[in-house]
Amino acid sequence: MEVQRLAAAAWVALAQGRRDDALKPMRSAADLEDSTEKHPVTPGPLAPARELLGEMLLELTDAPGALREFEASMKKEPNRFNGTYGAARAAELAGDRDKARAYYARLLAIAERADTERPELRQAKVYLGR
Repeated sequence: MEVQRLAAAAWVALAQGRRDDALKPMRSAADLEDSTEKHPVTPGPLAPARELLGEMLLELTDAPGALREFEASMKKEPNRFNGTYGAARAAELAGDRDKARAYYARLLAIAERADTERPELRQAKVYLGR
């Protein structure tokens, strides 16, 4: 619960324009979640705190920092749609074309059986020239 409380407080602070007050609790939430062992039978978090930190860093135009956080999150929570899309966007905005292509391709592979045309998938297809 503390991870979720910290993450929520961080987003509230960001919405209020308090950048420094937003990043500190979000980093704390990510670090706390990393230090918490997950029971092997329970599902992972709905929105990993480190992934949320990546989203916040994108919001604050720190694409290289966001990419690091998304990649760290994907080590623990691989093949998540939102995390992979976040990594692709962060790589694209950071100017890392190779990583952006790889993450967008992975995103399409994750969703290949989905009968949907989400905006994230359209963006991936445009980036990859499909």
